[in-house]
Amino acid sequence: MDKVVIHTDGACRGNPGPGGWGAILASGNHEKELYGAESETTNNRMELIAAIMALESLKRSCDVTLATDSVYLKKGMTEWLRNWKRRDWKTSGKKPVKNKDLWQRLEKAVERHRLRWRWIKGHSGHPENERADQLANRAIDEMLS
Repeated sequence: MDKVVIHTDGACRGNPGPGGWGAILASGNHEKELYGAESETTNNRMELIAAIMALESLKRSCDVTLATDSVYLKKGMTEWLRNWKRRDWKTSGKKPVKNKDLWQRLEKAVERHRLRWRWIKGHSGHPENERADQLANRAIDEMLS
C-alpha cells in the first residue's frame, strides 16, 4: 500500500466570503499540489473541501497521514462524527450538524484508505502547512482577478 502524506489548508476572506483550499500530496519522490476556490463559503467548508479533494484525487487505496491545522476537521473526523451519526446528524445540543454534506462526502472519501489524522499549529512556520495556505490564498486571488 502506497504511503502518502497530505497537508491541507483552507482560507476565507470574510466568513462567509470568497474562500480557497490547498493541498500538497507527497509520496516517495512525487509531489502534487491541488487548489481551488468558491465565491461564497466559510473557512470550515474550505478546510473540509481541501481534505476531500486530496483524498478523492488518490487513484488507489493508500496509507495516508493527513496533516491539518484545523481542529474542526481533525476532531470532527476522530471524535465527533460517530456521535453525530448516532444522533441522526444532530449535535450534542440537538442542532443540525453544519456542513453535513461535506462530512458525509469526506467520510466516503476516507473509507478506502488507512488514515491517520495529524494536527499541526497553523501559521507557525511549518513549511508544508504554509505552502498549503499559500495555495488556498492563490486560489482566491485567481478567482477574484
